[in-house]
Amino acid sequence: MEEPQPHIQCRTGDIAPYVLLPGDPGRIDAIAAQLDRWEPVAHNREYRTITGTFQGMPVSATSTVIGGPSTAIAVEELVRTGARVLVRIGSAGALQPHIRVGDLVVAVGAVREEGASAMYVPVAYPAVSDPAVLTALLKAADGLGITAHAGVVRSHDSFYTDREDEVTRFWASKGVLGSDMETATLLTVARLRGARAGSVLNVVVPADGGLEAGINDLVAGKEAARQGETAEIRVALHALRDLWTEESC
Repeated sequence: MEEPQPHIQCRTGDIAPYVLLPGDPGRIDAIAAQLDRWEPVAHNREYRTITGTFQGMPVSATSTVIGGPSTAIAVEELVRTGARVLVRIGSAGALQPHIRVGDLVVAVGAVREEGASAMYVPVAYPAVSDPAVLTALLKAADGLGITAHAGVVRSHDSFYTDREDEVTRFWASKGVLGSDMETATLLTVARLRGARAGSVLNVVVPADGGLEAGINDLVAGKEAARQGETAEIRVALHALRDLWTEESC
């Protein structure tokens, strides 16, 4: 019998070709609530996986935890067990004043300021979303009437560096829409491993707001952050459903 992958503890056949990647294991419950049916597959450390269906489409969801290294591990092991299209549904801090809490940011590409992707390939290699996945995400948001901003995001490794405010202001001045910790790793590793990927992010911190307050609002289930979380899951599921429908024809 095939040995399970060491971290996500999944085998071939456990994972659908279409996969949602929340960071928080708790967000798996919010995803499950929008599926037609689902069953638990594995839960090891903070990697929690379910597989089910959404409007007939086979879909899995695996939590990647926080940051690039754990995301890279999840992507590697998911691709080995059958994942072909991966969409991150995470949270972000806005860098532009017109982006509100609860809005979504769909990543066209990502600034690679995290270290995980640099262990694979030099930073000159671009972290870009798969064009079909990107198009499907934007089409789904538009069809659902959900506010989504498309553009470049920045992925980084720490909230608490002494230079974070300075660095954030720099990237904001270059038109970067928001910051997270995982998108650049996902887009880079997925492309190197022959999978397609995209990222849709729920804004939980406004450009002029406090990081810790915004994250606490998300954890506490404050209304705007909660609605954004529900919205990003809906957008990702409908986008993947559309891709599945096109590929099944």
